[in-house]
Amino acid sequence: MATVTHVCTIEHVAKMLGEDCEMLEAIVENDDNLSYGAIISVHTGSEEGITALTDDGIDELKDMLNDARRSPDAWQAFLEDFVADHDIIARVKENGPR
Repeated sequence: MATVTHVCTIEHVAKMLGEDCEMLEAIVENDDNLSYGAIISVHTGSEEGITALTDDGIDELKDMLNDARRSPDAWQAFLEDFVADHDIIARVKENGPR
């Protein structure tokens, strides 16, 4: 595995991919959803840390989302499996599949 030299915050990844930031946060909240080392926790000295993704993590996330969007039923099942917050699911569904 190559050495990680930079990471991107979830907020930045959401902007890059045109995705809902809270949906991405819900997906990466469980670090089993992406390969080991793809999700990085950055501690900034405050009470809260920042979650970031490696380039491999971003690629995995993109592939995961593209696969989930193969059909409306698959997208619905994906949201129910990976996002526990019904408000986030409703907001994402309101924006429609891409």
